[in-house]
Amino acid sequence: MKRIENEDLRRSEILNVNLSETTFRDVSLEGAKFTDINLAGASFEDVSLAGAVIRNANCTGVSIADARYDDMRIEGILVTDLLRHYQSAVGANEEHQEINP
Repeated sequence: MKRIENEDLRRSEILNVNLSETTFRDVSLEGAKFTDINLAGASFEDVSLAGAVIRNANCTGVSIADARYDDMRIEGILVTDLLRHYQSAVGANEEHQEINP
């Protein structure tokens, strides 16, 4: 295993590199640009994606939990609005099921 620690790699260009099964801990990628990146099976914990933009992404099977969704949008729609509508529909559906078992 190779170890890179306490290095300043700002403004670097990294091309055609295999970082499979690499662990990143206490790393700043602020302002980084990712193009043609495979993150299949990746895990993110305690991550700030504030202001991030994701385009042309395959989000099949993506799971987001215990997150803040303030001003987050999917296809231009606020996620908080989507969740509110979903919870209203589920709640109304559950009430309907209780009334008409």
